[in-house]
Amino acid sequence: MLPTEFTDLAREVNNWGRWGDDDEIGTLNLIDDAAVLRGAASVESGKRFALALPLSADGPQAGAVPGRINPVHLMTQVRASYSDDPDGVRASDDAVAMGLQCATHWDALAHVSYAGKIYNGFPDDSVTQRGASRCSIAKVPAVASRGVLIDMAPGDRLEPGTKITAADLDDACRVDVLPGDIILIRTGQMRFLDDGDRQSFMYPSAGIAMDAVRWFRAHDIAAAATDTMTFEVLPGELPDVFLPVHMLDLVDLGLTQGQNFHLEALAADCAEDGRYAFFLEATPEPFADAVGAPVQPVAVK
Repeated sequence: MLPTEFTDLAREVNNWGRWGDDDEIGTLNLIDDAAVLRGAASVESGKRFALALPLSADGPQAGAVPGRINPVHLMTQVRASYSDDPDGVRASDDAVAMGLQCATHWDALAHVSYAGKIYNGFPDDSVTQRGASRCSIAKVPAVASRGVLIDMAPGDRLEPGTKITAADLDDACRVDVLPGDIILIRTGQMRFLDDGDRQSFMYPSAGIAMDAVRWFRAHDIAAAATDTMTFEVLPGELPDVFLPVHMLDLVDLGLTQGQNFHLEALAADCAEDGRYAFFLEATPEPFADAVGAPVQPVAVK
């Protein structure tokens, strides 16, 4: 049985049926034309920040999640000739094998379930060996809106294991968050990975506390991402419940959440000019029936 502390919060933030019984994208419905225009209006300098980790064998995966491998890159053609002319065109081609959530990615709402349900009350057996027939990442529309950076440790990093609560988000936020905004939360945990320390990057980790899900719901944000491996605080808050924030966000709230966003350069620029809002384009790759997908988010200031 799930503890009352969890189930009471789940009922409080639940969005099932809010956008109809057949809805499969949850809070992304909050990105309307006004939210996009608000993001566009945030652009002043034209500076651009790519927020994805490199897709390479040196990525963050250290074997904690079975099958979630760093990219394996293979050349399938190397200077292959397409004519009899020795000076004619030659082409090289390549392929890759990787976990779809191995690096910078969005979780689809079908990524986790509990009590036999995924988001909006769909049965969890809608996810099979063939993939997700409901709430897959391919159902996600274009993700473009105003982005807001919340830097929890300007110029530094939080102590691993630090819980980020609703009050912490209020204290650190420098922008009036509006419905449809996408929130990027920097903890500084990425600095471990930048230093080549995969294990310290993975665990323990600062991250989102259960209480912060109330903040997400109250502000009607469209999506949220962090610079950590697991989004939520590790070790977790409930000794007998693994990944409670995933359960609350993805299943109850219907909030698309992202992990492994590289926010260091963006945070430094925000601190320099005092502007923490920007236009953000972060549409995931539309893998059919997948429960997550890589993304190259771009923030434009």
